[in-house]
Amino acid sequence: MEVPMNTIQKAMKLGRYTDAVDRTLEKLKDDRISARIWNHDHTVWKPAPSEIANRLGWLACPKNMMGAIPRIEQLVEQVLSAGYTHALLLGMGGSSLAPFVFRRIFGVTAGHLDLSVLDSTDPSAVLDQASRLDPLKTLFIVSTKSGSTAETLSFFRYFFNLTAGVAGPGAGEHFIAITDPGSALERLAQEHDFRHTFLNDPDIGGRYSALSHFGLVPAVLIGMDVHALLNQASRAARDYVSSDSPVAGDNTGDRLGGALGRLALAGVDKCTIVASPAIASFGVWLEQLLAESTGKEGKGILPVEGESMGDVDTYGDDRLFVYLRLDGDDTHDAAMDGVSGAGHPVIRINLKDLYDLGGEFFHWEMATAVAGHVMGINPFDQPNVESAKIQARGMIEEFKREGKLPELTPTLEENGIAVYAGRKWTTLSEAINGFLALAQPGDYAAIQAYIAPTEEFAALLNEFRITIRDRHKIATTVGFGPRFLHSTGQLHKGDGGNGLFIQITSRDAVDVPIPDVTGSDASTVSFGVLKAAQALGDRRALLDAGRRVIRFHLSGDLADGVQTLARNIS
Repeated sequence: MEVPMNTIQKAMKLGRYTDAVDRTLEKLKDDRISARIWNHDHTVWKPAPSEIANRLGWLACPKNMMGAIPRIEQLVEQVLSAGYTHALLLGMGGSSLAPFVFRRIFGVTAGHLDLSVLDSTDPSAVLDQASRLDPLKTLFIVSTKSGSTAETLSFFRYFFNLTAGVAGPGAGEHFIAITDPGSALERLAQEHDFRHTFLNDPDIGGRYSALSHFGLVPAVLIGMDVHALLNQASRAARDYVSSDSPVAGDNTGDRLGGALGRLALAGVDKCTIVASPAIASFGVWLEQLLAESTGKEGKGILPVEGESMGDVDTYGDDRLFVYLRLDGDDTHDAAMDGVSGAGHPVIRINLKDLYDLGGEFFHWEMATAVAGHVMGINPFDQPNVESAKIQARGMIEEFKREGKLPELTPTLEENGIAVYAGRKWTTLSEAINGFLALAQPGDYAAIQAYIAPTEEFAALLNEFRITIRDRHKIATTVGFGPRFLHSTGQLHKGDGGNGLFIQITSRDAVDVPIPDVTGSDASTVSFGVLKAAQALGDRRALLDAGRRVIRFHLSGDLADGVQTLARNIS
């Protein structure tokens, strides 16, 4: 039977898991989990408050950010009056994903700034932004909570020098910063005379920051009605304040989180996100929230985002489907009825309009926090993220000393594709099929593509993943590197180890030097070297964590290379 979650807007059909989830919801009620979260009780998750007590500021975002809107609107009026037409956000992970989603879903209101997001160190991606933007009419948004994110600061130095070349001493007027108080970026912004610096609540973690300055400053720049967005978020927050009973159906996030956590513990840990086309990009933000929050201590909820729907028999028993449906759009109705009829658990969420997403941001943040409680993990830390960063930094230092990155010997080379694997195969077909043959029920394949994040490559990688899913009946994900390191990278190294990691790297046709400092052309590292070091570093971190990894290095045409890999799957 379907259980109402917030009047008629949300419903769960969980089949044989219904009783187990109901018991979990009763326990959440008995233990007063919702009230304790609102009271910032860290013992909901762990006995010690570390990285919990100072990570609950997101609860107050819907209320607190209303007062910040006039200041943001004042900035927008200034830059529009100054003749700015475009904005480029420089950031990674939680600093970039909500703005990316807002731009994709809401577009640009006439008379506002056309926003782009740069979160790739691929040289061609950097050059693409540099070639199409006029620095004199562009507002650059340098966005990082820590103020020290390597990719973000590399982007900053490159684009600051580019802007200074045409704007001279006034280059800082073309930059704003979004960061935490006291960060290195706050000091950098002062030194370079940025137009403005927005200081965020430091008690908000990056992946929980969509409704803070990190999401709302870009939202106002593109002309979104952020009052409407926050009103929906406030309405969602009031559900929790007015009721402490997830069983009563008021607390959507509690019910979502209870279901997610209980299903994950039962092995149904592949949260497949299906959304109406107009709101499909929301899954990109949700992917980071779920993966980085829950993928640790040998557990995790794998968000499966962007995977095209297939026949019911391609899905294993580890699948949960979350259907985000915009009113009037029946695109996926038949497919969802099919998977539900086949016994897969389905959570349906109906949105009346685009601004209902304000409530969904808050509901899913709460749901993730509750799921963390049910799973017995801390949803606010990221203990395994640093391992790949340490490896990459070590390789960069080696490059600075030796003039080259560590060289690995391929186990096989065929048709311009070099294979790096833990065992030797004699042909490309043997390599990819032998690797995928390792898959067991409950496993997943993660494609990690260190190539330009273009629509063309995204479509080709989707075909590749669908071929894997249909042949091997396992969940699949696709991530562009290094973007995914700030999204799903934590889960890859922190979950139960049931991933098959397919790394795709390439030879860059062009490269772009990263200035060592602003105001100078001197450079010791390029974007291509940084990207390669990140790929090598994550591979090493995955192997050190006991993960199964294969790397394909494409030296020829990238599109042909990806298609060749897909064709060789038998």
